[in-house]
Amino acid sequence: RCEQEEPWNSLNADTSNSGSSSEVCHSSPVPELPGFYYDPEKNRYFRLLPGHNNYNPLTKESLQYKEMECKRLKLLEEEEKQKKKTSRAGLNSSLVLRKRQLGLLSSTNYCRLVHELKVNCMQRRKVEIRSPDSSVTGTNNFKLIVADTACERIFTVNDVEHGGCKYGIINLSGLGKDSLTVEMYDNLYFTNRKVNSVCWASLTHQDSHVLYKLCLMGIAETPGCASLLPASLFSNSNPGDQPGMLCSFKISTAWSCAWCLNPQADNCFSTGLMRRVLVTNAMTGHRQTFGTSSDVLAQQFATQTPVLYNGCRSGEVFSIDIRQRSRRGHSWKAVRLFHDSAVTSVRLLQAEYYLMAADMAGKIKLWDLRAVKCVKQYEGHHNEYATLPLQINEEEGLVTAVGQDCYTRIWGLQDAHLLRMIPSPHPSSRDSIPSVVFSSRLGGSRGVPGLLMAVKQDLYHFSYNSDNP
Repeated sequence: RCEQEEPWNSLNADTSNSGSSSEVCHSSPVPELPGFYYDPEKNRYFRLLPGHNNYNPLTKESLQYKEMECKRLKLLEEEEKQKKKTSRAGLNSSLVLRKRQLGLLSSTNYCRLVHELKVNCMQRRKVEIRSPDSSVTGTNNFKLIVADTACERIFTVNDVEHGGCKYGIINLSGLGKDSLTVEMYDNLYFTNRKVNSVCWASLTHQDSHVLYKLCLMGIAETPGCASLLPASLFSNSNPGDQPGMLCSFKISTAWSCAWCLNPQADNCFSTGLMRRVLVTNAMTGHRQTFGTSSDVLAQQFATQTPVLYNGCRSGEVFSIDIRQRSRRGHSWKAVRLFHDSAVTSVRLLQAEYYLMAADMAGKIKLWDLRAVKCVKQYEGHHNEYATLPLQINEEEGLVTAVGQDCYTRIWGLQDAHLLRMIPSPHPSSRDSIPSVVFSSRLGGSRGVPGLLMAVKQDLYHFSYNSDNP
């Protein structure tokens, strides 16, 4: 059983949600009749047909979609009208500043509360994407975006018409308070393979390459590959860079990948495969194999030690010290945690005493690795079958995740309080789940704070409101 700690609450404010997650489209108070739907506008019942039907819109699925779309549109309308919001009763910038001046708040908690206030007042603005090649932008849907360590660039994967993917790098240096323009560079690299996982890799210098895992679409038996794509291949992404080394490694069907930054496992990366973990040295090609009892859907390396954390389809989360020789069985698993559903994302906190994991049941849990127990749960996330990432911004005290319902949710890291739920600007669908990046320094050390959201063909910046200190 998950054990809940006392929530962090510097202001002793009411932590109840202020209605951000309340239902907008209320259900009718009339009695429910099996097989029938009550239309409050027409004040009558209609028969429901099972499954999908092209001729009668009154199916369970269509009604659920209509209700979700009604909720999304009303939340978007409310966000446009309400510029200043708060997630806690009584929390405002004047009170936070006064508490700080009286010495009742530490600098860390003060900064986190300021970010909480700012996050609740973020305003959506559409970003213009420019490119030397006009055919690059505005023609393909974003599949995912991944920021580099300094948040100066984001690597993008876009769907193309013939069913493959296209890659690009967006330079965020032009993003500012008064500028909503970014540069996108494309190397015209196409593939007929599905991208399962992406992360930045530091092969020759920090974030010099992008590691991504591919599998051939529609042919499960065909081996996939893990590739290291030099960022310098993208024209003008870093003008001073020389063409880098392009590496590709043939492997079986894989679900995840991770790059190791610990010097004891220099130039190593891992791939999570069907019932095994493969650790490869990118320079020598040397491989280590660790057998598992389930498919590995999520991975992350620790930085202080060469330890790899893995999340499995079975719900197990376990760690591997890759200094050990390849083994089968469970004897090499240093830490073992268990969720009730398939684990889709694992993230270590900076001190590496805590690990956060999300699963396909929509559960997000924070685990104490020393006590091997769950200490917090982050409620409200929605997932049923998708591999959805988590993002932790520890300095700002925020946790961000996009649900399968296409809502972006932001929680307070310390007390697991839901701060904001952001509806997608586009209608919800399976192929339009937003991909987001949050940072207090988008564009580098002198960058601007906020949230970047890529959905369909559009890129949005949710910026901090300068009118609310």
